[in-house]
Amino acid sequence: MTKKDAVKTKTWNSARLSVAPMMDWTTRECRYLHRLLSKETLLYTEMVTAPALVRGRALHLLDHDVSEHPVALQLGGSDPDELAEAAKLGAEAGYDEINLNCGCPSDRVQSGAFGAILMQSPELVADCMEAMAQAVDVEVTVKCRIGVDDQNPQDILPEFLEKIRAAGVNRVTIHARKAWLKGLSPKENRDIPPLDYELVHQMKASFPDMHISINGGIATLEDAQAQLARGLDGVMIGRAAYHQPADVLCAADPRIFGTGEVTDPVSVVQDMLPYIEREMQQGARLHQISRHMLGLFAGRPGARQWRRHLSEGASRKGAGPELVEEALDLVIARAA
Repeated sequence: MTKKDAVKTKTWNSARLSVAPMMDWTTRECRYLHRLLSKETLLYTEMVTAPALVRGRALHLLDHDVSEHPVALQLGGSDPDELAEAAKLGAEAGYDEINLNCGCPSDRVQSGAFGAILMQSPELVADCMEAMAQAVDVEVTVKCRIGVDDQNPQDILPEFLEKIRAAGVNRVTIHARKAWLKGLSPKENRDIPPLDYELVHQMKASFPDMHISINGGIATLEDAQAQLARGLDGVMIGRAAYHQPADVLCAADPRIFGTGEVTDPVSVVQDMLPYIEREMQQGARLHQISRHMLGLFAGRPGARQWRRHLSEGASRKGAGPELVEEALDLVIARAA
């Protein structure tokens, strides 16, 4: 087995459950927390634009902790040569997968001719993916919508998958909604266009050799298990994994991957303390880390006290790991 095949096998298994790339949310601090909750779930970076890496040389955007693996880098861009160079930088930084964003509907992304607007240019996406695949040894993948604006998803999505498969892409994550580039905001595009899970299942039947993950509106492990039981290869969860990370990730390893044990959010907070101290010694502010932890106890005794203590205190001058310990004590006391 080649190195590329070995990495592919590992990430294909990890992609049974993944946390979606989300701007300003899935930062390296967030990913460190999520990895403590689940050893197996595939994690994604925020979208990093190829121009920022190649032209801007903003290589700090590739920083990540070795403990985050398996972790994928999501790129934004539409120039094959530039994306190939950015993918190479990502692979050299140690990422297990390079993913191209063909799903983000924001105006800023559209103006850069990438994101969901690329659903209108499957040939260009194929050129980009072929260039990326030739540049790196790790797997290159795509995250897309089922279509945009007035496109008929029943027509465009199979054509899109055929094009990228011919370019060497074997794994794709499909957000089961259209993106309306005209008339809806990015927030509205996450909720208003109707979900079409059946179309994604049809694509799996039509492309049985491809690893197909589904994304959009899936909020629980039960939802994820139901999608896997119907024959899909993977499930990607976004906002629920961020706002209720313990509910989604604590039991993911035994229930989705058949390995390990259910993790305890109290123990995870205790394991975060050395990381917080280390990051703060290197100049980080507590709020940069603790903001990703606010939902850890969502729906559990002490959740309100936890959120309030962190929210009110983390931005204060001098706030450090001891504030997190105080908040945890409130949770433990409330649970008792």
